[in-house]
This record gives sequence, structure tokens and C-alpha cells, in this order.
Amino acid sequence: MGKAVWKGTVLTAPVPPVMVSCGTADKANIITVAWTGTVNTKPPMTYVSIRPTRHSYGIIKETGEFVVNLVPASLVKKADYCGIYTGAKVDKFVKCGFTKAEASKVKAPLIAECPINLECKVTQILPLGTHDMFLGEIVAVNVEESLLDGSGKLRLERADLTAFAHGDYYAMGKKLAPFGVSVKKKR
Repeated sequence: MGKAVWKGTVLTAPVPPVMVSCGTADKANIITVAWTGTVNTKPPMTYVSIRPTRHSYGIIKETGEFVVNLVPASLVKKADYCGIYTGAKVDKFVKCGFTKAEASKVKAPLIAECPINLECKVTQILPLGTHDMFLGEIVAVNVEESLLDGSGKLRLERADLTAFAHGDYYAMGKKLAPFGVSVKKKR
């Protein structure tokens, strides 16, 4: 089977679209990004890559904090809105009907309607070209209690999270196998 060869492009997909809240409870903003992911385990770290021209860029650079709010399928249209319109002209919390919830370790508010919120403190800003990468240590994770089973285990499949691939949003599919399936011994 042949393959077409393209010039280098961004095609690591799917990725999670997330709403990043920043600022303070009095002056908060939300930006939706899909350039995010895991960086490190100990300490737990993530990143968000944001164009320096975006309104949230200056807020995060100044405060050194942000919250990654994971997006369920029910909030895709609102997440899309938060990625298209600038917080310099519209209060996205008000426009989208989001509830600001107090974070435990950072001043930026959580989006209460999101099932999982990662509170982050910026450790480094890396200029990369079109975007700058904000590396953030995850200092607290807020999980909706309905996502925990009787033993306290996170049941992420209950969150109905979304994915973003090549300009489109997708609902997460069914579970295929657990990690370690390739080495699991048959009973």
C-alpha cells in the first residue's frame, strides 16, 4: 500500500480540546486550546501552547497560573465559542453560562461544569514560533465525585470527554483494551 508524502505539518491527532481558565475570580477569561498534553509524571506536568497575540496569553504570563478544564461532549459548542471569540471583548463565563468555582491552589477559577479541572502553576515559557508553550506543574486535580466508583477509582469513561482531530470534534469511543493488554497472561 502506497502513502502520500506531505511536507511537515501538525497531525498528531486526536488531541483533547480543553478550556483553559485564567486570571482571577473578578477578572477571568477562558481560551480553548487543543495544543496540550502530558509532559511529566513526577512532578506531574502539562503544557498549553498559545499564540502571543491571544488575550489569555498575557494573563497567564502575568499571573503564572492557569486551569485546564476537560471538555465533555455536552460542552463542545461552548468550548468552540471560547476558542473563537476574544475575552478582550466578551466575558465568556457570562456568555456561556459557566459557573466560576474556587480553585484550591491557584487564583484562576475552575469551570464548575467541567468534570475534571487541573490546577497549574507555570514553571517555564518556551517560545517555539507561532505559539509559546507554557509548561505547568499540576498542583491540584478536581474530579467530579460521580466519576469515582465505590473504591474511589477514577472512571474516566463516565466523563464523556471529547477529542479534536484535524478541525473536527469527536466523542470518545468505546474502550478497546486496558494498558498492558499485550503482556497480560491468559487465565
